[in-house]
Amino acid sequence: MKKILVTGALGQIGSELTMNLREKYGNDNVIASGLNKKESKVIETGPFEIVDVTNAQQIADIVKKHKVDWIINLAAILSAVGENKPTLAWNVNMGGLFNILEVAREENLGVFTPSSIAAFGPSTPKDETPQDTIQRPNTMYGVTKVSGEILCDYYYEKYGVDTRGVRFPGLISHETLPGGGTTDYAVHIYYEALKNGEFTCPLKKGTKMDMMYMPDAINAIVDLLEADPSKLKHRNAFNVTAMSFDPEEIYREIKKRMPEFKMDYNVKPELQKIADSWPNSLDDTQAKKQWDWNPRYDLSAMTDDMLEKLRKKLDIK
Repeated sequence: MKKILVTGALGQIGSELTMNLREKYGNDNVIASGLNKKESKVIETGPFEIVDVTNAQQIADIVKKHKVDWIINLAAILSAVGENKPTLAWNVNMGGLFNILEVAREENLGVFTPSSIAAFGPSTPKDETPQDTIQRPNTMYGVTKVSGEILCDYYYEKYGVDTRGVRFPGLISHETLPGGGTTDYAVHIYYEALKNGEFTCPLKKGTKMDMMYMPDAINAIVDLLEADPSKLKHRNAFNVTAMSFDPEEIYREIKKRMPEFKMDYNVKPELQKIADSWPNSLDDTQAKKQWDWNPRYDLSAMTDDMLEKLRKKLDIK
């Protein structure tokens, strides 16, 4: 039976992942944590602890208290916020990861920490980006993700810490709003379509990026956690993807279902610069080969589900 500590458990990924893990492993075996408490199913359904990942002693204390054997580290400052607060991004994303890896080394734990398409940069091949390729990001978030991949590999090679991770594309969810990433528009467009019938896109036409619906992202984490470690060659940086689209394509999918929906553009240069440095699409062959990765949702299926779920959530007929 796994005992799992989830950091950043009230965020976009954590709020859904924690509930999924509790259903799978039992409520008491999944300890959620965050910087503060707020009303949430996560807090209502199982253990919750205040944990600041920049405080190594806090992490160690909770690990010992609950006899944890895996840490899923989701505490992070995302791309757009990280550009405005680079010191905070470094301290949380790298300082926090280092603390977690040190606790894992001392207590013999496994660690899952996600990387991102932000780990790539303008000099990376844009289409079908290979698993192993040049990584020279031009954002602080991207720098921390590349550094995190290498650091996790180091702790595996040097100390035998069972480290695992994926490079997530943009994630789309109907449960929790995203927290300051470059791909956030692909969530907000659904809310605005239902609430106002129109959306102003902060990225220009033709800006293609890899995306994934949250149920597939959750499955990727769980499947990799349960994968046979002897088959994992890359461990901390598996490309995973489900779909690639630009703003016009997601707009057209929504408009098929809501013919009155309208979209215009007000491009934000700082976001556009980040988006332009990221891949158009990823090659996830190695994830499929090494642990049978297989997404279920494409853009059409995701749009159907997002609109259905958000209508209920927002009480819109």
